[in-house]
Amino acid sequence: MHKSDYIRSILIGMLVGVVLGATFVAGFFFHATFAPTVATNRFPDQPGYPLLDEVQGLLDHVFLREQPAYNTRQYAAIRGMLTTLNEPNTFFIDPPVAQSESDALAGTYGGIGVLLRRNEAGEFVLTPFPDSPAAIAGIIDGAVLLEVNGTRLELDTHPDAVDQMLRGEVDDDNGVNLVIRQIDTEQNLFVEFAVINVPSVIWRISELDSRIGYIQILKFTARTPNELDTALRDLIELNIESLVLDLRNNGGGLLEEAVSVASQFLDGGTVIFEVSRDSERVLEGEPGGLAIDLPLVVLVNGKTASASELVAGAIRDRDRGILIGQNTFGKGTVQQIFPLSDGSSIHITSAEWFTPLRVPLAGVGLQPDIAMIPDENGRDVELGEAIRVLQRQLTEIESEKQ
Repeated sequence: MHKSDYIRSILIGMLVGVVLGATFVAGFFFHATFAPTVATNRFPDQPGYPLLDEVQGLLDHVFLREQPAYNTRQYAAIRGMLTTLNEPNTFFIDPPVAQSESDALAGTYGGIGVLLRRNEAGEFVLTPFPDSPAAIAGIIDGAVLLEVNGTRLELDTHPDAVDQMLRGEVDDDNGVNLVIRQIDTEQNLFVEFAVINVPSVIWRISELDSRIGYIQILKFTARTPNELDTALRDLIELNIESLVLDLRNNGGGLLEEAVSVASQFLDGGTVIFEVSRDSERVLEGEPGGLAIDLPLVVLVNGKTASASELVAGAIRDRDRGILIGQNTFGKGTVQQIFPLSDGSSIHITSAEWFTPLRVPLAGVGLQPDIAMIPDENGRDVELGEAIRVLQRQLTEIESEKQ
């Protein structure tokens, strides 16, 4: 071999060796830098969540596909963290739903004025409030909502998202385009937004006995105490002698408002004990309620929860009335609601409730004094039983007077 060829071969070999060595070192460095560590905890006492940043760095460098939006990933991480608490009433709420929830508790919002529910087929069914924009536009109870502003509603569409579509700022000509089905006909409607005052209390005289008043509380909002006061005054003027308080399907609401409601049936005294991590608080009702002497029956079911369970439990513990229906939900804990910087919010369980006789509610609920099986055909057998119970009580009262 010629000397120059020999030297060139040596140089090429050295270059190949250097390249292979550099490749090996780079691969080792890359693996050490970006590959996940095994069976080590490098952040045992550090504040914050450095592992999340480490995982995000890995995704940014090697993930094959486009990542979801930043907020989607951040919200998922928050929800994952909260599930480790094993406390179902501590949870995170997206911004649109958080605003809807806040509006519902306030009892006033801008929108078309409907109650939204799903039927057995999963369709969205509308019930317009009296004199609401929806009612004025011709929507009737039971109309099926098919489309909102050109968006067809699917079975997997979240009800809260649909409810938010039906709300908005109250301005000139501001509203929503709907496609509905009612009386087997599809209709296109434009419904203007207006200020909606959501009724939380419904009342009437029993059609079976004019001596019996009926009050249903749908939810405990900021408007509920005043609405209940109006309902009781109207019924008392109509000379009722007893009362049915319907708390079925009432998922709760505001605590102080629930105590005010209980005050109408209890002459002062303890309504609830609230026990937190560091203290115990006794919530007492105001004396002089409008219905403290009326014979009373409370209707409950499996969707009677939270603040409505407090009212029902206080009425029974204080011997002011009996419960008829099904076992209540059993939500006996207190959640504080904290708004977050982007309009979302978080509910954090901070205390537990007990009835005046210190009966726990969380996870067990209240057992009715008269248990009823819901009628499969939708007849209101619980209300019928409540009226019979009150009629017997009124008969006994009349006998004692004679």
